Amino acid sequence: MRYAGLDFAGRIATKLATLAAPPYYARCYLARLNPNGYISPNATIYHNNMILGQNVFIGDRVVIYEDKGGGIVKIGDKSHLYGDTTLQTGLGGSIDIDSNTHIHPRCQISAYRSNVVIGKDVQIAANCAFYPYDHGIQGGVLIQEQPLTSKGDIIIEEDVWLGYGVKVLSGVHIGKGAVIGAGSVVNENIADNGIAVGSPAKVKAFRRIKKIN
Repeated sequence: MRYAGLDFAGRIATKLATLAAPPYYARCYLARLNPNGYISPNATIYHNNMILGQNVFIGDRVVIYEDKGGGIVKIGDKSHLYGDTTLQTGLGGSIDIDSNTHIHPRCQISAYRSNVVIGKDVQIAANCAFYPYDHGIQGGVLIQEQPLTSKGDIIIEEDVWLGYGVKVLSGVHIGKGAVIGAGSVVNENIADNGIAVGSPAKVKAFRRIKKIN
């Protein structure tokens, strides 16, 4: 891992290190061995405007893709992207993930028209999706031929936990410390420390702030 990196030699070094490492979560320690982090040899990086922090972990079959007009992808220090997750940017959209955020398998972040901004220390369970855009739905025109529209950026503040299969739609701001229950569809803002569930997600309670005597 001393020689790991995104260039050809660095990818070969990473592959050799991977051969002697256990699979899945147990492989995360490799990212701590080099400031360049660990990028799986099976990950697909097709993006010309990407900034990686130190000790980032990018797992098997992760795809980071730049479509036409795609903006920057930024991944902060010690953040983890687990297997089969896809990040893509296009039509001016960008992705900014702060430090120590964990995105679990099979998540989809598609930043088109607007941006996806995820704060530090965020925990995102498997099968979550983030779409800061919508398709036009005018009658008589094929959906695939209609322009993309957006209500604005998706912004997720620090220390948020999203349960399994949460979907977050355009223009949504999820406040600091919020918890979103599994399977929820978030189409409106969630207050700080709110515990929200449902489709659409509604705040049902708030996290208690523990007082220290």
